[in-house]
Formats: sequence, C-alpha cells, structure tokens
Amino acid sequence: MESIHTNETFQGVIESKQPVIVKFQADWCPDCRRMDMFIGDILKEFNNYKWYDVNRDELPEIADKYEVMGIPSLLIFQEGERTAHLHSANAKTPEEVEEFLQASL
Repeated sequence: MESIHTNETFQGVIESKQPVIVKFQADWCPDCRRMDMFIGDILKEFNNYKWYDVNRDELPEIADKYEVMGIPSLLIFQEGERTAHLHSANAKTPEEVEEFLQASL
C-alpha cells in the first residue's frame, strides 16, 4: 500500500480510470492498528486494484472534503469521483471489509 503525502499526489491517484482504494487512518488510532492486522490478506485477495494510504492528520482537508469522520475508512475512487465509502463503524472485521469491496468494485 503506497502512502500519499500531498494533495497533488492524491488528486493524481483518484483520477485513475481503474478504481483505486484509499485507506484513511491515523497513527494514534487503535482501530486502524486492528485493521492493519488483517488488511494484508485482503490486499492479496484484491491485488488487481491499487491501494493507497492517507494519514488523516497529515491531510485533514482531503478527509474533510470526502466526509471521513471516523477512521479507519476505506474509500473507492474512479475518474476523480468517490464511488464508495466504508465508514469506520462498519470496518471492524475482515468480513465487513471484504463484503464492502465485493459489493463496490
């Protein structure tokens, strides 16, 4: 998973013709660390998609723009548009994340 550190990079990434998956997280977030324990297997399963990571505290304006109120959250973008958003409350288990990705991609 590639980390995004600038607004310019983020804008370039989300313009992709293919769907891209962006995980919003923060270093201090215990639920984010919990997701990190199982996200590797999901990355392998959905390896035909590009995955990116945004630290919400590093780029708060992007999180605000896309209404990322809780973390971790997964957002899917394609051609500059947000096409799906898995809110943190529904991203607690591998099954919830897999169901979201299967339904959204």
